[in-house]
Amino acid sequence: MAKVLIAGGGIAGTITAIALHETGHEPVIHEAYDRTAEGVGAFLTLAVNGLDALTPLGLKSLVKGLGFDTPRIKMYLGDGRELADFALGGQLEDGTVSQTVLRSELYIGLRDEAVRRGIEIRYGKRLADARETGDGVLATFEDGSSADGDLLIGADGLRSRARTIIDPKAPSPRYVPLLNTGGLAEGLRLDDEPGVMHMTFGKRLFFAHVVHPDGGVWWFANVPRKREPDLTVTTMWREDLIRQLAVDRTPAVEIVRATREIYRPWATYDFPSVPTWRTDRMVIIGDAAHATSPAAGQGAAMAIEDAVTLARCLRDVPSIPKALAVYEGLRRERVEAVVERGKRNGDDKAVGPVGRVIRDFFLTRAFKNPPAEDPNAFMWRHRIDWEAPVAS
Repeated sequence: MAKVLIAGGGIAGTITAIALHETGHEPVIHEAYDRTAEGVGAFLTLAVNGLDALTPLGLKSLVKGLGFDTPRIKMYLGDGRELADFALGGQLEDGTVSQTVLRSELYIGLRDEAVRRGIEIRYGKRLADARETGDGVLATFEDGSSADGDLLIGADGLRSRARTIIDPKAPSPRYVPLLNTGGLAEGLRLDDEPGVMHMTFGKRLFFAHVVHPDGGVWWFANVPRKREPDLTVTTMWREDLIRQLAVDRTPAVEIVRATREIYRPWATYDFPSVPTWRTDRMVIIGDAAHATSPAAGQGAAMAIEDAVTLARCLRDVPSIPKALAVYEGLRRERVEAVVERGKRNGDDKAVGPVGRVIRDFFLTRAFKNPPAEDPNAFMWRHRIDWEAPVAS
């Protein structure tokens, strides 16, 4: 049994802790927030490969209870033309399809489950530094405290401190020229079928919405922005969105107007490749190692796959350094392919007026003659066999 220090108590860190606990290790989560991250984040759609990876941990039903089925996508152009109607990432053998869930509710549900299973969570513990001690690791935190263990897992997100401890020359995240925002509209009744994601490549913005089974409308928008913005500056965000969405034939304007609180905009980043993931006693996972554009629809699923794969390696490979090496070998090629696919999917959202005409022409032609094989299928068809031993 190893004592494992986990930096970061978000989705990646919490599921990693649960997976390690299931394999007999002693994980301790060190969460940077003073108490919890309740209310942090918007919503996400969790792909079936992520849901399948949760099954052996007994977490799939928990997640399904928090979200709602999102089995299909309808694609449109800004002039109202429907491009396509297709399945969103297939389904599992038991009929499970992609689930859309509020990030904060997913966080709370996973955190409460971790506590129920006896996993310790320490709050206000933002990682400051760490060093290997021969047969272990010593981590220090910004509040002056420290902790020692056999292994440190950095699940501390895009701006990971663990990543720069492992490699001071680690690259910075790559800015993808898109801002994101969204919200939950109330008191608006659309005729859309609940759970069907409607996505529009508009003249100026990419806009998506889905009707919740209770009738509310969940939505997000991608706003092209060539230069990395200063998001500390307050702008007339709602009116700017309405102005840019008004040129399209969609219900976007009335959806935005029916939204009481619009999410503060955030920039999009990814990592084409992070050269160094690990030392003998430290490793990074999730966004800390391979943040991907939301256009991949795989951010949370990749974190879940990381957690389950790492737990299997630490369960089956006799030494920690070797287990971390095997883990990287199992994950790197896949996650970098997903990051690349997310970048490609997102590029069509950030085009100018001339680019939009060209984009719409090629999108129309592509959907009229779709390829025999879905180029995104490799992402959601992936399965992890929890019971299969990992070879060292």
